[in-house]
Amino acid sequence: MKIFAQISRVVVGLLFIFSGIIKLNDPIGTQYKLEEYFEVFATDLPALHDFFMALVPLALYFSVFLCTAEVVLGIALLVAYKPKTISWLLLAIIVFFTFLTFYSAYFNKVTDCGCFGAAIKLTPWTSFGKDILLLILILVIVYYRKKFTSYPTGIIVVISTLVSLGVAVYALRHLPIVDLLPYRVGASIPAQMKPSEPLRYQYVFEKDGKTLEYEQYPSDTTLKFKEMVVLNEDAKPKITDYKVWNDEGDFTESTFQGKKLFLIIKSLTDINTAALPDINKLINAVKGQGIEPIILTSGNSADIENFLSQHQLTAPYYYVDATVLKTILRSNPGLWLLKDGVVKGKWHYNDTPTAEEVVGLVK
Repeated sequence: MKIFAQISRVVVGLLFIFSGIIKLNDPIGTQYKLEEYFEVFATDLPALHDFFMALVPLALYFSVFLCTAEVVLGIALLVAYKPKTISWLLLAIIVFFTFLTFYSAYFNKVTDCGCFGAAIKLTPWTSFGKDILLLILILVIVYYRKKFTSYPTGIIVVISTLVSLGVAVYALRHLPIVDLLPYRVGASIPAQMKPSEPLRYQYVFEKDGKTLEYEQYPSDTTLKFKEMVVLNEDAKPKITDYKVWNDEGDFTESTFQGKKLFLIIKSLTDINTAALPDINKLINAVKGQGIEPIILTSGNSADIENFLSQHQLTAPYYYVDATVLKTILRSNPGLWLLKDGVVKGKWHYNDTPTAEEVVGLVK
């Protein structure tokens, strides 16, 4: 059992480090997940509605804290820094995560927990099972905590904390170091809106109390249909909710034609307006060079028109679902460059490019 406790220590440490690094790369993604949880709890627990809604504006701070804590606790566990204290902290955080994943799975809420960011997608029950396994391993670590030798490795823990916070701050002030989202540079948006291969289905029926499965739809009309299951899940479209429209109709396909520079305005409430003068100069500079500037927003027409007039932004605007805009770009505002539907560039408002740079990317 002592050997198993040492194996548990290594496995838990590595998993916590991996999970934390993936999420530190994109702390805004974890922020969005926490906001979802807070909003769900506010709805499901009316007596605590105001409490959970008050936590929504603090979600980014919780995100950075939790992601950093995962990495630091994992490293501390591996380097045997204060194992007694670290084991209890690990138990506290895994109990918290296990509760969240159970709630997601049992009540079918926040169906993607974001356990490994955008890198690995897990079903709610798989996420819960993963946390139960970690909980068991951590309980073993807690039980044998007094058997682990403590080493003076505090400097390693301090350095890992500073580095982790540095990665998070960089991702917040720019964009994720590694973009794992479907709207990343180099990706073809229209291609990802289609299956990578023909989808194969399994048809599940019931007859005489027995469950029957077919890969071809049966002709027997006495069967009672239950469900249709996709057999090759990996072939399903990676993008299913990208849609661009205005009051005149759908313009999704037109966004894949030619060279388009999109100004992403996710919302008007928390937008960094200080970056707009430089962005406006860029928009005006590329207009005569075969690149069409377009604004994508989720706001209503009256508010957006007033906003554009106030900041002298002269480009047509279209609507996109707010969640999709959050997935396209972790910046408000931000810039997204497409050529024939292929992503050529993405920029945080702190990194607004020159017109020459934009033109060079779509030549």
